[in-house]
Amino acid sequence: MDAAYDKTAFTNGYEFAQGNGYQLPEYPFVPPPELGSGEPGRHAIVIVGGGITGLTLAACLARLGVAAVLLDEDNTVGVKGASSRGICYTQRSLEIFDRLGIYERIAAKGIQWSVGRTFAGADEVYAFDLRQQPGYKLSCQPPFINIQQFYIEAFLVDRIRALGHVDLRWCSRVKDFAQDEAGARLTVGTPAGDYLLHAQHVVDCTGSHSPFRRWVNASVTAKKGDDRWCIADVRFTKHPPVERHTWIEAPFNENRAVWQHLMGDQVWRIDYQMAPDADPKEVSREAVVRERLARQFGADCEVEIVWVGPYAYRSECIDQMRHGRVFFMGDAAKVVSPFGARGGNTGIADAENLAWKLALVERGRASPALLDSYHAERHEAARQNVMVTNRTARFLRPQPGVEKLFRDAAISLARQHPFARQLVNTGRMAVANTYTASPACGPGGGQPVQNVEFRWADGSPGTLNELLAWSGDDFLLLVFGGASPAAAARLRALAASAPVRCVQVLGADERPVAREFVRDPQGQLQGACHVFGHAWALLRPDAYLAASGTHVDATLVDAMARALAALEKETA
Repeated sequence: MDAAYDKTAFTNGYEFAQGNGYQLPEYPFVPPPELGSGEPGRHAIVIVGGGITGLTLAACLARLGVAAVLLDEDNTVGVKGASSRGICYTQRSLEIFDRLGIYERIAAKGIQWSVGRTFAGADEVYAFDLRQQPGYKLSCQPPFINIQQFYIEAFLVDRIRALGHVDLRWCSRVKDFAQDEAGARLTVGTPAGDYLLHAQHVVDCTGSHSPFRRWVNASVTAKKGDDRWCIADVRFTKHPPVERHTWIEAPFNENRAVWQHLMGDQVWRIDYQMAPDADPKEVSREAVVRERLARQFGADCEVEIVWVGPYAYRSECIDQMRHGRVFFMGDAAKVVSPFGARGGNTGIADAENLAWKLALVERGRASPALLDSYHAERHEAARQNVMVTNRTARFLRPQPGVEKLFRDAAISLARQHPFARQLVNTGRMAVANTYTASPACGPGGGQPVQNVEFRWADGSPGTLNELLAWSGDDFLLLVFGGASPAAAARLRALAASAPVRCVQVLGADERPVAREFVRDPQGQLQGACHVFGHAWALLRPDAYLAASGTHVDATLVDAMARALAALEKETA
């Protein structure tokens, strides 16, 4: 074995972690064929990084039957020294995981929640129930599930192995990279020696310390903060409420912020805001953590410390999410503060966004220019999430002066007046981002579509995700209401010339004129597609609208061409 291959290093100060820890699966290193042959491997797609973003991308590609190689420098899931890490997974992410076939495992292991309460001292100053909000209540998936990130990553590994197509290579670290018009070249270090890979597309999912940023000379817009936090994953003899509870000013934490969530395995995640100059080693000591927990839950509460670790965050966004053959996604593309669950969830969305585009381009069914829309769409989402989380960070740790005056006034008013409670900002919960300037979207496009229920032709229940699975990497054209003979002929011609499947959507008593039809008696499918009356909605494989309209005419043909990057769209 190669003694030069070092084990994965700790990151973000997690070398100070304490507690009993979690039992993580370990995956064996298997020498790749390149080491035996001495010849470089040649692959269309190489994914670097086996965190939640890279594994989601690999699973998306595997589901579509697209071959790829995934390289990860460790031999397990989770982050070195921080196996718990992310915990809150949004409805949109859960819909993606349903498409990938792992949602039921997540739902069985995790904790569903929709109610959140925010306190300032002993006073409740804000509350919400996401199930009552229009953006959440249509989907078959709940608003949120809390589960330790490494569980989802392990479920993804199992699913990728079951689907095939993707070669998972553990203990494989990219040591060098270059690209030119002919392709990309990666030097991969392993415990058994180095080898070369050639690739047409490289996807960087290596996280916030990405070496690819340096290798391609990528520019980053960044803002470093001085906010410090300490995570405590604990089990109690006393059980706090399942609801999400946050404190802006917690008297048991020196009037600093606190987050409280229940996760899988009856483990509570408590996030404590620390002083800006806090020593990460000191705040993570078990005795200090136990003292902090006793102040919150009482000295008589028995506590098992599963895991403790400090963290600090920064705000940054890469200026271009594509550099030649390299695509940046997840934390390699942007880093946001954890408020509102906008970190890992956006990486999951990055992955599904790029996967279907790579699939169509690799199969010659779409123009290579379609891949440029990845930056246009996901960079807009990244900038939006950076902006939203920065506002929360400023509310939770305002600067002296105007910011502090505003925060204090908002809290004071919220204690007495309902209108002011919307000003309390402990994290605007993540939702699926819309795409307002995508070259791949036509009129009405760029909006997410929830995984709603309908009825199949035989009256049995179905879901949008089942329709999307049926259409594969084809687009899905839903035509609501009747269609004239001329319109039906145009739809048949479009389906014969483009990667699209057409389905008529009818009310309870309407007669079908198409071979493929479903019924939408409650109008949920139509509402999810943001259209009304006689209309059509062109859905992409990632459950986003490519376009919508009212007449089956040249507008639909143009929208299909634009979605495949066969047409150029003027940009402002």
